[in-house]
Amino acid sequence: MRLQTKTTPAAVERADAVVFLLHDNHKPASLGPAFRDVLAEEFAGRPGQLCVIHTQGKLDAPRALLVGLGPRRDFTLPKLHRAVSAATRHLRKIGVQRAAFDAGDAKRAGVIAEAVVMAHYDFDEFKPSKAAPKTKLAIATLHVRAAEAKAAADAVARGQVIGETVNWTKSIANLPGNVIYPATLATRAQALARESRGRLRCRVLDKRALERGGFGGILGVGVGRAREPRLMVLEYRGGRAGRKPFALVGKAITFDSGGISIKPSEKMDEMKWDKCGGVAVLGMMRAAALLRLPVNLLGIIAAAENMPSATSYRPGDILTTRSGQTIEVLNTDAEGRVILADALAYACEQKPQAIVDFATLTGACVVALGNEIAGVMGNDAALVKRILRASDATGEPCWELPLRDQFREMVQSDAATVKNSAGRYGGALTGAAFLQAFVDEKVPWAHVDIAGPAWVSDAKPHHEKGATAFGVRLMIELLSRE
Repeated sequence: MRLQTKTTPAAVERADAVVFLLHDNHKPASLGPAFRDVLAEEFAGRPGQLCVIHTQGKLDAPRALLVGLGPRRDFTLPKLHRAVSAATRHLRKIGVQRAAFDAGDAKRAGVIAEAVVMAHYDFDEFKPSKAAPKTKLAIATLHVRAAEAKAAADAVARGQVIGETVNWTKSIANLPGNVIYPATLATRAQALARESRGRLRCRVLDKRALERGGFGGILGVGVGRAREPRLMVLEYRGGRAGRKPFALVGKAITFDSGGISIKPSEKMDEMKWDKCGGVAVLGMMRAAALLRLPVNLLGIIAAAENMPSATSYRPGDILTTRSGQTIEVLNTDAEGRVILADALAYACEQKPQAIVDFATLTGACVVALGNEIAGVMGNDAALVKRILRASDATGEPCWELPLRDQFREMVQSDAATVKNSAGRYGGALTGAAFLQAFVDEKVPWAHVDIAGPAWVSDAKPHHEKGATAFGVRLMIELLSRE
């Protein structure tokens, strides 16, 4: 798909359809009085409302798609993003290949570009080739004010990179456990580094290297499986030489059965998405390199399968981690925090300026915040606020949860340094408290529990079923403000 910007009015574009993004009770003057009755009866500009009008020769485009944004006083760029995503999916549904968007300014143009690209993602890799392909826009033209032509072109180029990276991330996250497992995920990370033309470097630690390095948490979860665990370390040096890197840490359980503490069979298929935190870190590294952000980054991804077998780790086992601290295993289905213990300790060894980890860590966070909001906890208030500001800007919603001493006390073990389960209550908070035990208290750190928003179980007007790549857009926004 080709994105382009123009400074002429959208209404004169010779496209299959022109898209007007409208607030409530606002009508595009270019449609004229001939459509007054249609507009009054069929379109009120409510959020998410779509209305197709056949222009009957009144415009150069045969159809106009009116897209509701709701009240102007409530308008935000994330709401625009969602509306454009839904509109683009509708354009594809009705067979439009050339569309013109009345974008207005550069900021809106960048958001529209990102949303249009993201709305072209389909997970159809395993569908038979004889299946009819879905319509894709060949050209999307974004019409902006003349004074903002240069800024809009830059914003559109950036939006396209971010949108394509989100789709790239989803294309990996959606793959099943028989296709993506620790070794093949590591292969994807290495391929990304090669394709970056030197902007990214990748090092992979296999089972032997993990044993030499004392990564007992990752080995404990993954060593009993036929498919061995991996630790991926990616570096991007776009910032000033000698400046400490910003570390991104991700959990990638490529399939989570729960291990010996096995999960119920219902919806266990969704546990292929337990790798979404680690795959999101891959996407963040890709976007940073393509956008040439002026920052130094370290991406650390811990990958393992969590399966029951004769050699699986068991409730009651005690594991010695990279940091030398020990973990009493009470529940093998609390495995994400166990592999992150090693990844976070390793990240601290690299002396970063800050660490943010992304993990589908706890069902408790979904119970607390629902399916669309991530929980954020950390040891540094300023870092948490930066994440929340980026969340507001991108529409990847986050909410701060408390991380207090009482939760750290709840994960203390009688037999080891910590235990990997503190019982039913406050599960998202005790999960974060467990992770905090493996973070140097002098290093600013935040944990983002994406168990809710990492994937969508049922398709929505603005999003297909499957992985969301949650966190990629948020972190690129945050890092762009460095």
